Amino acid sequence: MLLADLVATSAAVAATSRRLAKVALLAGALRLLAADEVVPAVAYLSGELRQRQIGVGWASLRDHPPPAAEPTLTVRDVDAALERIGATAGAGSQAERRRQIADLFGRAVAAEQEFLVRLLLGDLRQGALAGVMTDAVAEAAELPAQAVRRAVLLRGDLREVAVTALAEGAAGLARFRLEVGRPLAPMLAQTAPSVDAALATVCPAAVEWKLDGIRVQVHRSGADLAVFTRSLDEVTGRLPEVVEAVRALPVDSVVLDGEVLALDGAGRPRPFQVTASRTGRRGDPTRLRAETPLSTAFFDLLHRDGEDLLDAPGAHRVEALSQVTPGELRVRRTVTGDVATAEAVYAEAIAAGHEGVVVKSLDTPYEAGRRGGGWLKVKPRHTLDLVVLAVERGHGRRSGWLSNLHLGARDPETGGFVMLGKTFKGLTDELLRWQTERFHELAVSDDGWVVRVRPEVVVEIAFDGVQTSSRYPGGMALRFARVLRYREDKTAAEADTVHTVRALHLG
Repeated sequence: MLLADLVATSAAVAATSRRLAKVALLAGALRLLAADEVVPAVAYLSGELRQRQIGVGWASLRDHPPPAAEPTLTVRDVDAALERIGATAGAGSQAERRRQIADLFGRAVAAEQEFLVRLLLGDLRQGALAGVMTDAVAEAAELPAQAVRRAVLLRGDLREVAVTALAEGAAGLARFRLEVGRPLAPMLAQTAPSVDAALATVCPAAVEWKLDGIRVQVHRSGADLAVFTRSLDEVTGRLPEVVEAVRALPVDSVVLDGEVLALDGAGRPRPFQVTASRTGRRGDPTRLRAETPLSTAFFDLLHRDGEDLLDAPGAHRVEALSQVTPGELRVRRTVTGDVATAEAVYAEAIAAGHEGVVVKSLDTPYEAGRRGGGWLKVKPRHTLDLVVLAVERGHGRRSGWLSNLHLGARDPETGGFVMLGKTFKGLTDELLRWQTERFHELAVSDDGWVVRVRPEVVVEIAFDGVQTSSRYPGGMALRFARVLRYREDKTAAEADTVHTVRALHLG
């Protein structure tokens, strides 16, 4: 398949908001792929590389050759080129990667160049999320969507499932089962505005502390043991505490779901960035452990000694968990149908420095890879009134609008503003239209991508926390920032200060 055809599909998918239309467009493209093109094409249409990372950043993509006159690149050509670029290492590798990128871009027409830039920067937001792509694979292979979803959950790799579904159909999908040692996409929780609202949906329920750590899935089969993150990356060698804890359990084979986090001397969680830094660092695990010890807490069990428990009710899985793990390795949990009791658990979790609670159905199976209605997270919502410093041009469905906001807190000592991050989340079409007009009026510079504006507009931002960041001058960044509303009743002089943000950061 020509890359140009894939790019056209991507553009068409981005241009429609209708899920069924997206699925039909994607399925049509999947049917036309050669067998060895399915994996990279599914990755590209999902907005990612098959190789995930190939060492190419914005600096390497700012200047590229003029576009080709006619499309000649195939999906196979692009995948091979990116594979070679990612494998380039050693002395002079940076220059060689740039040469190879220039060669690839010189063979691409203008639309393909734009597509490749966004793909390589991880900025290809085209509305083809995993659920949409999964349904597209099912439609292209003429299989029930539930069968494909189940296979993806068990295999943890949509691309591999797509290859099997398109080539072998239902018989191929039937081979996918839970395998100890192969990670599953984790079950996720939906959001509830309050404990009361969560219990109105799920009652009675287990109310568990929601820890501000790194999600881990641990697989053990005899002496073999592996630890995976939420993104299914293996980090076994970096987490000796987890390895030791699970090796000591009275089981031969087990799959556990839980969190690791760094605690201070008082048993309170250290900032999320500390835990993330420890789990992300390579080096001598003994030294890292001594510098930043981690605690482990499990909340679910998916397999035990040859028995798969994915389809078992939540209460049964947790009972099995309690039979093989000591209390200090389990998340704090209270089963109740009483709102006052549940709110007391929530208050305890917040007082202990944790994120909130997860209210879980006692009956729901483990819906791997899905944000199931059986789990509802409740967290306090932090908000700040911040000033818009700049805004980036949108693309895909947001082409023609100004979209991604650069957010700043007021610095009363300098009279300026300290940037804390960016967000495009929470913006309705109505807000996009309004802010596009408004920020064009306030523009002071425009480089074709970023429009810098007079710092006059105040926006109310919700976020989950503040983390350490070397990306911004203030050394801090908001976690999961999203727009609530514009505060036309406030001036920039009334925006929250960087001191307020720093107090939240330091806890």
